[in-house]
Amino acid sequence: SGCRCMADRVSRWVCPCFVIFGMVLGACAPTRLDYESPTHVVRRGETLYTIAWQHGVDYRQLARWNSLSNPDLIYPGQRLRVRAPEAASAGSRSATAPRPTPQPQARTSAPPRVAAPLPQPSWMWPTAGQIAAGFGSTDGIGSGIAVAGTSGQSIQAAASGRIVYVGTGLAGYGQLVIVQHNDAWLSAYGHTERVLVEQGDTVERGQRIASMGLGPRRQPRLHFEIRRNGEPVDPLPLLPAQR
Repeated sequence: SGCRCMADRVSRWVCPCFVIFGMVLGACAPTRLDYESPTHVVRRGETLYTIAWQHGVDYRQLARWNSLSNPDLIYPGQRLRVRAPEAASAGSRSATAPRPTPQPQARTSAPPRVAAPLPQPSWMWPTAGQIAAGFGSTDGIGSGIAVAGTSGQSIQAAASGRIVYVGTGLAGYGQLVIVQHNDAWLSAYGHTERVLVEQGDTVERGQRIASMGLGPRRQPRLHFEIRRNGEPVDPLPLLPAQR
C-alpha cells in the first residue's frame, strides 16, 4: 500500500509537468505556411510579390482577387485570397446547387480582343560559374538553377527592371533579391550577401546588385530563378550560350 501511495503522488506530480512541457513546446514550434489554404495572412516584411512567389501564382492575380489597385499597399494582419474565388467555391456549389441548363449564347459582332504577350527581357548571365544544380533538381531549389562561384563574387541584374523585394522572408533562399522586369517577367537572386539595392530601386541590365553568399552545405553559389506570369521557367534556354 505504501508503494501504491508513493506511485499515486509521483503520477500526480509528473503528469501535469508533461502537459505543461508539451504546451510550451507547442507554443515554441515554428509556424508553417499552409499552401493549400485559400487565404494568406500577411506577415511583417512580406510583399504581394513574395506572397505570390510562395503560392506559385501571378501577383496580378492576387491583386485582382483581392481588389488591390496598388500591389505595393498591403499591411501585416491583412488576409488575402490566394486561390481563385471560383475555384475555392466550386466544390461546395457542385455538391449543393443543381447543374444549370445551358442557354444559347448570343452572337457577337466581333471576337474579344486577346492581349498580346509581353516581350521577353533581354537576358544576360547574372554571374559567371558552373551550373551546380539544374532546373528541377532536388539539390537545392528546383524552381531555378544554382551557379557555383566564390564567396563575394559579383551578382548582376540579368535584365533591366525594378527591385520589388530584398529580404530573408522566403525559406530556403537565404537573402533574396527579386526584380520585376515587366508585368509578366520576374527574376530572383538567392543566397546573396552585401546587397547594394533597396526595394523600389530601378536597375539596369548588368548592374551589380549584390555579392555571392553561401548556399546549401555552406558552398558559394547563386540561386537564379526566372518566372513568367508567376510560373517558374528554366533559365538556361533563355540565357545566352556560355563561352
